[in-house]
Amino acid sequence: MTTTTHRIAIVGMAGRFPGAPNIEALWRNLCRGVESVRSFSEEELRQAGVDPQVTNDPDYVNAGAPLDDADGFDASFFGITPREAELMDPQHRIFLESAWTALEDAGCDPTRFDGQIGVFSGVARNTYFLHNALVYRDLVESGATYEATLGSDKDFPATRVAYKLNLTGPAFSVQSACSSSGVALHLACQSLLNGECDAAIVGGARVHVPQTAGYHWVEGGIPSRDGHCRPFDERAQGCIYGSGVQPWSLSASRMRLRIVIAFIPSSWPQP
Repeated sequence: MTTTTHRIAIVGMAGRFPGAPNIEALWRNLCRGVESVRSFSEEELRQAGVDPQVTNDPDYVNAGAPLDDADGFDASFFGITPREAELMDPQHRIFLESAWTALEDAGCDPTRFDGQIGVFSGVARNTYFLHNALVYRDLVESGATYEATLGSDKDFPATRVAYKLNLTGPAFSVQSACSSSGVALHLACQSLLNGECDAAIVGGARVHVPQTAGYHWVEGGIPSRDGHCRPFDERAQGCIYGSGVQPWSLSASRMRLRIVIAFIPSSWPQP
């Protein structure tokens, strides 16, 4: 052969979205025009710690796109203690669970895969730690500071996935604001084509905490004034804060098969 082809194709997909626990449910919602943005009750806002004086502000928009079961995590499956799980950012938890799901969907067993699997990931800022873990000073100050750092910092999702799933390829945490997972995908493809790894888990996750809370509208900002997100619509007024993670699998060919398991977060902006 005198030429070498470079091909990339999606070979598997999974995801978790507001109002849709998987890709199939998301597709049904899209086909039916289902809007997963919703308003919150006074009780939900109170439990989220939102001051009633804040909600009475005329610029407060009572709308959001919460992710179901964002507080759930099968810690024992990954050999993580309850204490570690309590301190761990939900974005890290969902990324780890979704990595496993994406590998299953792609039919890729790391223990039998003949090659190296890399991880390229990004997550948003840790609002869970600010609103939840940080208030429990006894957890942080009783010798758990290191655990809290590993479970909270944006530097560690990729290396945790690599460690827990026994992946031996490169593991990079990519941070470039809203483009983090797009940049991660580019780096993963380059890594595959350069022969640095034979497969890769790519993408990002975002869980906004508190989930059942709205936001303040500011003129000139990106959040929507009316609490709706209308892409490609003349009535569009901005974006809505929400949460989600989407793993999808790609394959690249350069004389041999290579796989990318890619996570692309939902289109919610990262504040």
